[in-house]
Amino acid sequence: MVGEIVLVGLIIIGVIGRSSIIATAACILLAVKLVHLERYLPGIERRGLELGLLFLTLSVLVPFASGKIGVKEFTAVLTSWQGILALLGGAAATYINSKGLDLLRIDPQIIVGLVLGSIAGIVLLRGIPVGPLMAAGITAILYKLFRLIGGGS
Repeated sequence: MVGEIVLVGLIIIGVIGRSSIIATAACILLAVKLVHLERYLPGIERRGLELGLLFLTLSVLVPFASGKIGVKEFTAVLTSWQGILALLGGAAATYINSKGLDLLRIDPQIIVGLVLGSIAGIVLLRGIPVGPLMAAGITAILYKLFRLIGGGS
């Protein structure tokens, strides 16, 4: 019962905040619960992130498949400061994601804060959810900075 109430609340937050992704995801999960298909929730939880990342990656790779990105663009990446910064940004993002994965392995209950923070970012800051892994990576960096500055353990 509490799960359904939370999902209805997320639907309302998504609609008020004009976040169709949050509202739609909550609607789908509520429908799964209401038609008694809860047995699929562990699979959705386990594979949902992978499927989301798969579709995100597919959309990013379409310009390669359609021929919109060619040799000229590859050369620009290696010879322009914007391209080099993009390479560095991509490498930094994957490193941060790995730190997020480490944090989630050590402290799995932190996912609650990551999800609530992501919802707040979507609704209040008009952010785009790219996954808990990046949020966990940023949290891991903030945690290390906090420990460094505060001297805590």
